[in-house]
Amino acid sequence: MLKAQRKRTDYTRWFRDVTLMAEVYDYRVLVKGCGVWPGYGFKLRNNVLNIIKSLLDATGHEECLFPLLIPQSLLAKEGEHIRSFEKEVFWVTKGGETELEEKLALRPTSETVIMPMFKLWIQSHTDLPKKVYQVVSVFRYETKATHPMIRVREVTMFKEAHTAHATYEDAERQVKEAIEIYRKFFDELSIPYVISKRPVWDKFAGAVYTISFDTLMPEGRTLQIGTVHNLGQNFSKPFEVEFLKPDGSRDYVYTTSYGVSERVIAALISIHGDDHGLLLPPKVAPIQVVIVPIPYKGKEREVYEASRKLYETLKEVGVRVKLDDRDDVTPGEKFYFWELKGVPVRVEIGPKDLEGGTVTLSRRDTLERTRHPVEELEVKVKELFKEIERSLSERSWREFREHLIYVNTLEEAKELVAKQEGIIHVAWCGSDDCGLKLESEVQGRVLGTPLDEKVEGKCVVCGENASYYVRLAKTY
Repeated sequence: MLKAQRKRTDYTRWFRDVTLMAEVYDYRVLVKGCGVWPGYGFKLRNNVLNIIKSLLDATGHEECLFPLLIPQSLLAKEGEHIRSFEKEVFWVTKGGETELEEKLALRPTSETVIMPMFKLWIQSHTDLPKKVYQVVSVFRYETKATHPMIRVREVTMFKEAHTAHATYEDAERQVKEAIEIYRKFFDELSIPYVISKRPVWDKFAGAVYTISFDTLMPEGRTLQIGTVHNLGQNFSKPFEVEFLKPDGSRDYVYTTSYGVSERVIAALISIHGDDHGLLLPPKVAPIQVVIVPIPYKGKEREVYEASRKLYETLKEVGVRVKLDDRDDVTPGEKFYFWELKGVPVRVEIGPKDLEGGTVTLSRRDTLERTRHPVEELEVKVKELFKEIERSLSERSWREFREHLIYVNTLEEAKELVAKQEGIIHVAWCGSDDCGLKLESEVQGRVLGTPLDEKVEGKCVVCGENASYYVRLAKTY
């Protein structure tokens, strides 16, 4: 039974059970590292994607679709990029019975297939900036222990955006825009985060630098939920993506890319869910309200008729509503079922409600039940939506900030990282040698440095003057 699970003490089992039982994600397939989105989970997935798509569309991005298969010669054009992926690429070597003249890669990411298209589409400075995105599957041969949605071989919800610009400064502006898009996206989902500049040894292969969004999962590990890369001219030069400048000279474009995946759904479920199951923000919940009739002998017909009227009322005003009129399941079983699926608001109506002209509303986040006049149903439901989302945001950020910890010594950092107490901050001089030693000593990962947080102190490794805090944590 799910209620026997404890999210914080047995998180891995809790996550697998709740996503399976709530019909969000089914990992019981024969291909390791690949999962299935059942109907309920796919609706949740689409509701989340609609938010990021609307943010991208509003900032001038065009949704496109690029090929899944990438010729080896294209993938190899950017040397650093292919070296980083060569152990993770799935290769197609045969078509039917015919050996292919050139191996084809299942895309691990799409810079190397989008650049040739940019070369065709971009001729002049008047074609810039160019901003595109797609939502596709990408494939990486994950050799570590796989985990549903978090560490998989087929990433099925990869939203990758790619942009081209006339100047480095405009590419920098685009990086800032991408960061703001992701801020709004995660804020809409009430997912807390830190934004860090990745260390040089851990940036995206081929990037000038990488910015990451990381959140904290129930077991104390951080999860990277989004990245933004300034690629400079590192891809445009090998792919010869040039443009005509206003003065008649030619130059290579400057590019950026940024992506999120189903890790966002994993974070949404893990951060908000509880020992009853899912707990979904109303704006992305596949079902926002469930109506549960409470019939008693002699009043069944009246209760069901009233329930159907409530259903029609909410449906007409755009609420995603479900009427659970199953007559072979008790109301108590229905309560448990819809709590498991994370439906934000439950409406109950029984004979006493009929007599008093009321309905009973139960909010999923607190399980608090209140009674209201039936004519106030629409207003009260929408008020509850706002209150639930505000409460989820406040609670998740409060708990997150409690685990942003600042310490003064390497020993303190080692102890706290080992205990998975959160995201640990220490002073750092900025040198790669000290950063790598720090990562080795704490047996965790250097997440990077805050974008706007400076420190005056001594590096915990070498004792020299430090200009940065650096973030350390156990990661997936």
